Amino acid sequence: MSDLYLSRIRNWFLSSPPAEWAINRLRDTLIGSLSQGPIPGHVAFEMDGNRRYARSHKIETVEGHHLGFEALARVLEICYKCGVKVVTVYAFSLENFHRPKYEVDGLMQLAKVKLEQLIQHGELLDRYGASVKVLGRLDLIPPDVLEVVERAVAATSHNTTCVLNICFPYTSREEMTTAIRTTVEEYSTTPRPHSTPFSQSRITQKILSKQGDKPETLESIEETPSQSDDHDQDDAVSTATTLRSDPSTQKSEGSENVAIYPNAETITPETIDKHLYTAGCPPLDIFVRTSGVERLSDFMLWQCHQDTHIFFLKCFWPEFDLWHFLPVLVEWQHRQKQKQRDEKPRRVKQA
Repeated sequence: MSDLYLSRIRNWFLSSPPAEWAINRLRDTLIGSLSQGPIPGHVAFEMDGNRRYARSHKIETVEGHHLGFEALARVLEICYKCGVKVVTVYAFSLENFHRPKYEVDGLMQLAKVKLEQLIQHGELLDRYGASVKVLGRLDLIPPDVLEVVERAVAATSHNTTCVLNICFPYTSREEMTTAIRTTVEEYSTTPRPHSTPFSQSRITQKILSKQGDKPETLESIEETPSQSDDHDQDDAVSTATTLRSDPSTQKSEGSENVAIYPNAETITPETIDKHLYTAGCPPLDIFVRTSGVERLSDFMLWQCHQDTHIFFLKCFWPEFDLWHFLPVLVEWQHRQKQKQRDEKPRRVKQA
């Protein structure tokens, strides 16, 4: 008896009215219990194993991806019922464009079909007030698929309680590159409001001369090559703490010189956060990858921080359900409570 046949018998039994009623009651009870403890604000899923699941069950690869989308619907309901505000899923990597054309086309058409179903039967997202956001290189999506993506985003734009981020097509390095590029573009066109028409070296010389220093003392002042070339050049602020301006971007001679680049020290991790695809989302609490592979594969590299809990599960994504997610949530809650117990003596001691 094949695994596929056994799987169909199992699914038939679980879908029978008595079994379905009992399972739903048990599921609601478990979710209600979990929601009494700390709840992660942001959970990310790397939905891996669709193809291997299809091969192991001797079905078409596209069918494996279909079952993967059904697993996503199950997981979304669990997360939103528990109180998770943001769910981010890795639906399609930029690297997937290197796969056979028939598989890429199949994945694109599958995404189109599922998004159309989402538009027509969006009661799950509307029930929990979840809006859809598609993150990635939208310019690489075929026009017919992109049109459905835009309709799915618009159809859920009125929902403001929860968010479903679909990374499609996406890699984390591309996201970070885009964020840095946007930051540089923004900073390179922002005028510096409080500039001075005197160079730093001339101000230093004036101060020292008023203090009665000898010329020999002034000669000991070290200057950068750009300062020594022309003391009358307007540097505005020390080049050690600013991005150097391109002379071609400065105002014409005779007018007040304005430094185009703000102080580089004002660029912080929070600055990059504001330019990421996930800008405005809470910090990533839980990262889950299925299929037993233990690597991030260029997904959420920036968002994974010192408090992100990473779980690598052995099940394939189409198999993923509450019974796989339950241990993850319980373990995360246990770690949160342990963290609170560890921090309590420190707060008392500091007080």
